[in-house]
Amino acid sequence: MNTSNQSDISNQQQAVISVSALNQAVSRLLERSFPLTWISGEISNFTRASSGHWYFTLKDDAAQVRAVMFRGRAQYAGFMPREGDKVEVRALVTLYGPRGDYQINVEAIRRAGVGALFEAFLRMKERLGAAGLFDQDRKRAVPMFARTIGVVTSPTGAALRDVLTALKRRAPHVRVVLYPTLVQGQQAPEQIAAAINTASARAECEVLIVCRGGGSIEDLWAFNDEAVAYAVANCNVPVISGVGHETDFTIADFAADLRAATPTAAAELAATPRSDWLASLRADATDLRRAMQRALGDAAQTLDGYTRRLLSPSAQIGQQRSKLLAHATALTHANRAPLAQARVGFDKLQSRWAALRPDVRGLRMELENLQRRAALSLSNQQAQKRDALHALAAQLEMLNPQRTLERGYAIVTGQDGVILRAPEQIKARDSVTMRLAEGSTQVEIASAKTLPT
Repeated sequence: MNTSNQSDISNQQQAVISVSALNQAVSRLLERSFPLTWISGEISNFTRASSGHWYFTLKDDAAQVRAVMFRGRAQYAGFMPREGDKVEVRALVTLYGPRGDYQINVEAIRRAGVGALFEAFLRMKERLGAAGLFDQDRKRAVPMFARTIGVVTSPTGAALRDVLTALKRRAPHVRVVLYPTLVQGQQAPEQIAAAINTASARAECEVLIVCRGGGSIEDLWAFNDEAVAYAVANCNVPVISGVGHETDFTIADFAADLRAATPTAAAELAATPRSDWLASLRADATDLRRAMQRALGDAAQTLDGYTRRLLSPSAQIGQQRSKLLAHATALTHANRAPLAQARVGFDKLQSRWAALRPDVRGLRMELENLQRRAALSLSNQQAQKRDALHALAAQLEMLNPQRTLERGYAIVTGQDGVILRAPEQIKARDSVTMRLAEGSTQVEIASAKTLPT
């Protein structure tokens, strides 16, 4: 078999796929190759089907692409696109199999430029949050029964009408003070902050509502201003923020003491309904009435008890006299019994002491004899010691140098005070001191000669 025939057989054996399978394969290839991404363009041929799905063409100056946004995603868009709107969509690139059309499935949509604004919003939120502006410990409780409510909003806007309508329905007695301001535009942030500061300085309301109706992120951008956030946080009265719709969030919402989904909800949070006031008053009146009745009943029962216990003065005196006599008798017995017991105990102790006491008369006589003997012995010893002392004194007197001097002797000392004992120690012209019995004298030796003994 030649080569050309083999090639024909191989081609005949290759699988043949359907158009549906081809489109499915291409669709999977596109979805894997292009993840969710943001695409900018202009809305064209916009159609909203009865099912709620959106169909439109997204185009720019050089190209266009079909787009579909299913109802489950479209209901969270926040606005209804119109022809010519500049938008940004987050979409998945895919293929519509039945027609083989290349298209994008839109997951989210926003007006062009909203992405940059949202990033600025997130940066401001992070910065002010780090500064402690949104801390929960800064939040204050809204008074339950406010009598004066301040409103910072446009005097011509629908938000003011909604607030006044809600307050008139719920609490017609509440006084409303309007602090007018622009709520949109370049000068709006400065005016909103000034109005809040004015309300704080005047201190004429108990709670302040800062509100406006719904709109795009650009429309609500005045409430994303840093000065407005600080004015809300530093306000002297609790602030309720009711800006936009339930899905709208602004920096003022985070700085406020309480956030409301709408201006109407803000009014409902600021004022307790009059019916609740009346119901509370009626409940308090009922509780007070019951408490008074209970107190009166208790007092009546107490009075009856005192009445039963009340006696005439003479009966009370008789009772007190009986009690006094009983106490006197008990006191007498109480004093006598311990005394009698103590006397009996004392007698027993005396008997025991008499039985155990030793006979010391013989010992006393022996002690007196010993004392006499000791005194006699001591007297003899003192006499002996006195005689010995006299003998020693006589001997000492005999050895006294003064007595020797009185017999005509002298003590001779040289100039150095040393006693001279030998004639050789005395030389001519020496000066010596002679101590006699009645004094001393200085003698100068004219000549010295040793005499035989």
